[in-house]
Amino acid sequence: MLIIPAIDLIQGECVRLYQGKEEEKTVFSTDPLNVAFKWQSMGAKLLHLVDLDGAFKGNPQNILTILHMAKRLDMPVELGGGLRNPEIINQILAGGVDRVVLGTIAYIQPELVKDLCQRYPGRIVIGVDARDGMVAIKGWKDTTRIAADKFCMQWAGTGVRAIIYTDIKRDGTLRGPNIWAVSQLLDKIDIPVIASGGISKMYDLECLARLEEKGLEGVIVGRALYTGAICLDEAISKWQNKECPKSQGRG
Repeated sequence: MLIIPAIDLIQGECVRLYQGKEEEKTVFSTDPLNVAFKWQSMGAKLLHLVDLDGAFKGNPQNILTILHMAKRLDMPVELGGGLRNPEIINQILAGGVDRVVLGTIAYIQPELVKDLCQRYPGRIVIGVDARDGMVAIKGWKDTTRIAADKFCMQWAGTGVRAIIYTDIKRDGTLRGPNIWAVSQLLDKIDIPVIASGGISKMYDLECLARLEEKGLEGVIVGRALYTGAICLDEAISKWQNKECPKSQGRG
């Protein structure tokens, strides 16, 4: 499975939040590109970028930083956070980002996202953020009435590249991932799944690796990398067995 390092951006800085709460922010670096180069040098094959300003405000706020990073890095970059406008999504994909993670717009305008899947094969990922098993949107501020697993099932056969499943209550807490929820989701869908939220130690990765045969494609790791609880190159050496080539048609 892919071990995917995460960089969350607020005002151009590399930060981590606790359970997605804007007021509980820790700044780990003022130079996110340098952080990305570090993860790349350790063997990362994909970088997960989140524009947190964009997630909270409803449209990307760090576009120049993001596009600069995408062009400088050799590994592909996926971006989430505030991508709710088709024109901006087009701009991001044309500007060097390999694939986009769509959450709120996938809930509000699913037909539009299905069209984007056809227009950009292999470059659309659905971000499913769950709070107590229910889908949360708009920077995790609003919790909907649709169950996360049912929402995921709606994307079967649409051409979605993958689903990133995040347990909000675990995110940034180092409490460990919700392995049960990920396993249950894998039993219900054929779409590749990437797990996110709460990964705190190497043992968590070992447990998640057992789900690879069920369709788990990768794991996003954030705070544990920055605190040193997980050593990226060691984790990659143990559990990463896939390449992640850049998508065809990349701008």
